[in-house]
Amino acid sequence: MTAARERDTSSVRLGLIEGDGIGPEVVEATRVVVDEALAAAGAGAVEWVCLPMGHRAIEEFGAPLPEQTLAALDELDAWILGPHDNASYPAEHRVAPGGAIRKRFGLYANIRPARAFGGIKASAPDIDLVIVRENSEGFYADRNMFAGSGEFQPTSDIAMAVGVITRQACERIAHEAFRLAAGRRQRVTIVHKANVLPMTMGLFRDVCYDVARAYPGVEVDDEHVDAAAAHLVRAAHDYDVLVTENLFGDILSDLAGELSGSLGMAASLNCSATKAMAQAVHGAAPALAGHNRANPAALQLSAAMLLHWLGIRHNNHALVSAGERIERAIAATFAAGIATADLGGLASTSEFTEQVRARVHRR
Repeated sequence: MTAARERDTSSVRLGLIEGDGIGPEVVEATRVVVDEALAAAGAGAVEWVCLPMGHRAIEEFGAPLPEQTLAALDELDAWILGPHDNASYPAEHRVAPGGAIRKRFGLYANIRPARAFGGIKASAPDIDLVIVRENSEGFYADRNMFAGSGEFQPTSDIAMAVGVITRQACERIAHEAFRLAAGRRQRVTIVHKANVLPMTMGLFRDVCYDVARAYPGVEVDDEHVDAAAAHLVRAAHDYDVLVTENLFGDILSDLAGELSGSLGMAASLNCSATKAMAQAVHGAAPALAGHNRANPAALQLSAAMLLHWLGIRHNNHALVSAGERIERAIAATFAAGIATADLGGLASTSEFTEQVRARVHRR
């Protein structure tokens, strides 16, 4: 790639949102690894835009997701989001900030890889798959209605939820899955529950098969979600890319993350065609906060995915290379027997991060 075609990464601005619980620790651990990887790849430094969210934002601005933060994100291509603990927010602020951000910016695709790393004990040591989760509708009450909530109670004894499936959303998530599979092992599994939800899940399944015709080199099949869960536990290596709706994708990706060793390694990228957000699958783990014990690998791997997304979008090899360096460095750190407590290791958050930083310089 010539210098003329290379995008100057000094102009890249990335949002940095710490969040709650272990958020400040794992976000800082991710920032320093990203900076080190960009330097090792010969890229310019990123301008970090630090933005408030969560309990600190409630204290300072009266809301967990202040308008100032949203306005700043309007001006950014991409950002790193720390975990939030919305269950502990005051009752009037219980809406999850992550879901609100996804809805506002149309981050319809949630890409969640799961792979086993050498040196880490995994229930499925040969797992290497990606779950492509539709992120904008389904049964998620905070994002499937134009106004109001998709979950409501007509009486104190009756609770109801609306599940929304649209052809447009199915088509665009299916294209994401098939494009991804074309660069991997060329197989997509459509996960649904059309046997009991024939209209909604039937539409999802059928639209995915329609999209498959545009990718003749990719093998496609489908499974009911309960069968897929059992199949994951029994033979995770059978899967390459799974595409599914919001709720099923959330559940299956947690299962896949645990099968790969720990949710502490479960990375994800939320994206549209124009914006992307790196976000670990795990939560805020408030009991671990401040103890330097949290596993930062999930968010670091999510940031690597973010750099790859930016590099492809801007035709910038240095950003792609930096993301690859982070992935290799984390794999090499695990292979050397260095891991945090959730993986049976002895390393602290900072010790693990320093090992990864040192290894991003290796080719």
